[in-house]
Amino acid sequence: MSGAQLPPPSAILWDWDNTLVDAWAGVQAGMNAALRGFGLPEWSVDEVRARARLSLRESFPALFGAEWERARDLFYAEVRARHLELITPLPGIAQALAAAAPWKLAVVSNKQGPILRREAEHLGWARHFGALVGAGDASADKPAAAPLLLALERLGVAPGAGVWFVGDTGVDMQAARAAGCSAVLLGDASHDGGIAALSPDAVFADGHALAACLHGLAKTPPPA
Repeated sequence: MSGAQLPPPSAILWDWDNTLVDAWAGVQAGMNAALRGFGLPEWSVDEVRARARLSLRESFPALFGAEWERARDLFYAEVRARHLELITPLPGIAQALAAAAPWKLAVVSNKQGPILRREAEHLGWARHFGALVGAGDASADKPAAAPLLLALERLGVAPGAGVWFVGDTGVDMQAARAAGCSAVLLGDASHDGGIAALSPDAVFADGHALAACLHGLAKTPPPA
């Protein structure tokens, strides 16, 4: 599958972690700080990649029980201390964002909103996006439709198949469908059951492949 299966975009929404940036080292550091605080075994980066899907307000109560808010505070204290030094853009993403410039863009992430926006500013990428929606900014987090719909409201774009939501997990694909948008997978989803399990509307191997598709669409005149 490629962009040939999709309608031309009216807007492009992006997940953040493991879609635009490699932030797993920071997430792992925060997760292990929380686990240590509760006397629980630490997670390897592969375990973090496989298990970190939902926002903290969705996942931490099940992991840490009634004291989940203390675990949350431990997590965020560590992340805030280290995340900017550990975040790196993924291959081809700078090119993909440049190729996507003709369209309205936004980020919808399950990373806490202020941390997401700080990372975007740090990378010099905030200028690309009309909205940066993180966990806690909408009434619910992904896989709910709410954060995507909030981003689209801020962009002034109606939801529909012409809105591409680009992400790397099943949660992203579920959120896209819940919002009535096209579910676009970046990568092979090996950390989340593989491509077939996620059934995306289209898939791109990496940022370079997505950039090539967007360049082609930008050069194609709209239908009469």
